[in-house]
Amino acid sequence: MRWLKENSLTLAFMIMFFLALGGQALSGMLEYNDRQLAEGAEAVSFLQYVTSSSFAVDVSENWQSEYLQFFLFIMLTVWLVQKGSPESKEPDEAGAESDEQQRVGPYAGPDSPLWAKVGGLRLWLFSNSLGLVMGAVFVLSWLAQSVAGQAAYNSERLGDLRDPVSWWSYVTSPEFWNRTLQNWQSELLAVLSMVALAIYLRQRGSPESKPVGAPHSATGVEG
Repeated sequence: MRWLKENSLTLAFMIMFFLALGGQALSGMLEYNDRQLAEGAEAVSFLQYVTSSSFAVDVSENWQSEYLQFFLFIMLTVWLVQKGSPESKEPDEAGAESDEQQRVGPYAGPDSPLWAKVGGLRLWLFSNSLGLVMGAVFVLSWLAQSVAGQAAYNSERLGDLRDPVSWWSYVTSPEFWNRTLQNWQSELLAVLSMVALAIYLRQRGSPESKPVGAPHSATGVEG
């Protein structure tokens, strides 16, 4: 029970993720088959649908926008600040901070991760590992979206007796960027709302909010 409590946030989001993904797969298959039957084509099985380019592009385009959101937020909050927001550092603390503040190298404690105690490439990699992984997942998801999207787009074109397009033609097409920017703008708006609204609004007990009694000007303070 202690392990469940200590990992409850991760477990809760993991369960909700798989439920949402399963629901998306099921509803997506039903919608896809409805279109297939309306066009006089055969319906597909659940396995056929979740391994199709149609499902892959829908999933990957959402993943890449989410990881873009986190990558930008992680990297920009190193240097950019918002006075009054718990999502920001204090204005005079902008930057990568000193080794002493970050507890690396000679300032590392006995319980610090091993790579925080060493120098050179290993320290640099560990110091930037969160941003690097988020950025890498974004790029890979973007590439997956582009490949799956091209396959799905060409399938539609062939159904309309039109010639298929190359990968480059697809990723420079209005179709691709319309789908991509729809997701980007919504994620960026969500981050903007979180940063700005948390200046004046509160959620008691949440680490994403300032304490209820904290002044609006308090920055980098978590409840």
